[in-house]
Amino acid sequence: MEVALLLFVIAIIFIAKSIKVVPQQNAWVKERLGKYAGTLTPGLNFVVPFIDRVAYKHSLKEIPLDVPSQVCITKDNTQLQVDGILYFQVTDPMRASYGSSNYIMAVTQLAQTTLRSVIGRLELDKTFEEREMINAQVVNAIDEAALNWGVKVLRYEIKDLTPPAEILRSMQAQITAEREKRALIAASEGRKQEQINIATGEREAAIARSEGDKQAAINQAQGEAAAILSVAEASAQAIERIAKAIRTDGGEAAVQLKVAEKAVEAYAKVAADATTTLIVPSHMAEVSSLIGSAMQMVKTVQTSK
Repeated sequence: MEVALLLFVIAIIFIAKSIKVVPQQNAWVKERLGKYAGTLTPGLNFVVPFIDRVAYKHSLKEIPLDVPSQVCITKDNTQLQVDGILYFQVTDPMRASYGSSNYIMAVTQLAQTTLRSVIGRLELDKTFEEREMINAQVVNAIDEAALNWGVKVLRYEIKDLTPPAEILRSMQAQITAEREKRALIAASEGRKQEQINIATGEREAAIARSEGDKQAAINQAQGEAAAILSVAEASAQAIERIAKAIRTDGGEAAVQLKVAEKAVEAYAKVAADATTTLIVPSHMAEVSSLIGSAMQMVKTVQTSK
């Protein structure tokens, strides 16, 4: 009875030792008598008790690794306190087990040395501008070396770049001076643009006034020309009508009467002025001779037409 119980206990232990349940996103490295004998995948696995053993257990998830802060020297001999975070993943459990005694320490040290090398080739101002380039170079350098460790470096991110306090104060003063310079330039550009706008407005206003004066002079000249033309046309029509009237029956007598009336009116106006000395013809025959002369001129004009 005791032997049977002992055999049962041994069987239970044997079964327990032969069954291995690997969690999801994990990989266990199996050794048989101290030699690599395969990798146990997630799920139920069987091993030979007391001969096979699980030597290493690896997580296949993405692992964030905090890279310790370190002092880096830039190209212009400025100290920078730099820290970052590295993301990596185990891709080959066998190499991760046997490629390095401690792949996490190896990745960390390589990240620090690569970071110091990259920052040493840059000036202080460039280190703040070229973060993406620094991250990419660190990843490339680590990923190439980490292939033998069964590790894939996914990305590296700089968390903080801290220069010394004196550098910070000088950078702040430089930024302040730059902002004041930009403000002065902006103000001067504004005044310049204002003067340009004023000059442009005055020039356009002067052009508009000159165009208005020019158009007004043209309109006035055209109006005066039109008035002179109208007066001339009216005088010509009047003369033409008078000429037609003279050529009709009784027209010549009417002209003589009109001339006589004008002569009498002229003598009357002269006589009305007290300051004027009036010389009256000795006899009216001279008045008739004046009328005759006027009529002779009218006839001459008619003959010439």
